Amino acid sequence: MAMQGFLRAVTDFIFVRDEPAPADLLLIPGSSHSGHVMLAAELYRRGFAPLLLPSGFHAAGEAHFSLPGYESEWAWMRDVLLREGVPPEAILREDQALCTWHNAVYSARVIAAQGLRIRRAILCCKPYHARRALFYYQAALPDTELRVCVSDEPGFNADDWYRTPEGRSRVLGEVTRLGRQIPDVLEEALAAEEGHPHDNP
Repeated sequence: MAMQGFLRAVTDFIFVRDEPAPADLLLIPGSSHSGHVMLAAELYRRGFAPLLLPSGFHAAGEAHFSLPGYESEWAWMRDVLLREGVPPEAILREDQALCTWHNAVYSARVIAAQGLRIRRAILCCKPYHARRALFYYQAALPDTELRVCVSDEPGFNADDWYRTPEGRSRVLGEVTRLGRQIPDVLEEALAAEEGHPHDNP
């Protein structure tokens, strides 16, 4: 197939997948899709980490979270985790983030405020969101080893995303978002490292 090299390059860049290993915390970026939240619950039940940190208010540009009855992505994800058998005391709270970069930075602030020492964390996310989430959480938590565990999302996985217009749109949209967002994120991360954090986020 003439496009095989291109498809492989995009796949290798966007998709990241590690095997789970014992960790101090499960990180869950905000979403209205439950796959990666249920994955985090499964990893908790299997004993991979004692704490979970869902993060999210609502998407930037929206007035509220899209699912009726919930005031934030965090509240909805907490409900999913509780239904999956996670005890409430294991769930930390971050309910102000408006984007993936906020998920990362605000989660780092919660970790610091709680006085937690997180040597290793598992980042639970959708497969096509893995690279962007990993970039941002690595920037926000530079001293933490991150392992990426992804949910199974038929039509949007590494082996099938290119087969449908929806899959191609979602994955190539991630390439676009990374190109658009990373310059600002990099500047903020470098400024924070030098001790001159920007006002935002």
